Amino acid sequence: MSTDTTRPAGRRDRTRPGTVPPQRAPRRPLRPLRPHQWFAERLLAVLSGQRPVHWMLGHTIGEAYDQLAELAPTAPLGAGAGRPVVRTCRGTQPATGVVEAFASISTGERVRAMAFRLEQGPDLRWRCAAVDLGGERLTAVGGR
Repeated sequence: MSTDTTRPAGRRDRTRPGTVPPQRAPRRPLRPLRPHQWFAERLLAVLSGQRPVHWMLGHTIGEAYDQLAELAPTAPLGAGAGRPVVRTCRGTQPATGVVEAFASISTGERVRAMAFRLEQGPDLRWRCAAVDLGGERLTAVGGR
């Protein structure tokens, strides 16, 4: 028996303990969400009751926060079987610093529509300025 090798007697292959088989190339990184996609997920979380409405403070302007505060307790997107998900989300830019977007939300067999408007502030942050759900304008309490 030879003493100049570390492999067990009778072993003929040259692999060493602790070697790792070659791995596949890493997957390309996911693209970051566009502002309207990011907001669709956040609005869904609030309107389905998964997150409190104050989670949107600083991300809304004008009546949008009042609209969310009025609707959030009823969780209009949370009713139904299963967890609601954003099926599609598209946006258009009618003017610089403005995005008008829509999303389809599915909960089990039910599909609802959500539309919202984003405006970019002087600090270049996007904020939600209006929300429509299922074709009805969500108006704040007191008609503001």
